[in-house]
Amino acid sequence: MITRMLSLAGLALLLGACASQPKPLQGAYTELTPHDAAQGDSTGARVRWGGRIVQVEPRPDATCFEMIATRLTATGRPYWASDDTNGRFIACRAGFYDPAVFEKNREVTFTGRIAGYDNRRIGEYDYRFPRVDADVVYLWPIREQVDVITRPAPWPWWGYW
Repeated sequence: MITRMLSLAGLALLLGACASQPKPLQGAYTELTPHDAAQGDSTGARVRWGGRIVQVEPRPDATCFEMIATRLTATGRPYWASDDTNGRFIACRAGFYDPAVFEKNREVTFTGRIAGYDNRRIGEYDYRFPRVDADVVYLWPIREQVDVITRPAPWPWWGYW
């Protein structure tokens, strides 16, 4: 009986480890979305935000990323749902991040603190972007499309009805 319970507990720990976040993304963060942050003043809040890159701006001392925010999975990876957005934000980190690698629509997760707000235009619309001073810039691997076959194709010897 005890062996069975220990086995189940070990299995639960192993399954929980499968859904853990990469080490740089772990920690306690506020449950604040970029959309919510843009509505008020949340300067200083510690956040973990991610999404898809809109554009990358290398500057002399830092690189800034304009992002479309999405929800994050249990692993910290952004969901890839084009209509499930949480607003936009800007994340800046010291150093050079190559725009050829950090290209449009790549998935990135950032951790850091909200340092302030930038007002920019999207088309003719004035938009208030929360600006994050990023501690971590985590670029996710490109998702590969996988075709799942639910039933085998008809083989010649099966015939057609």
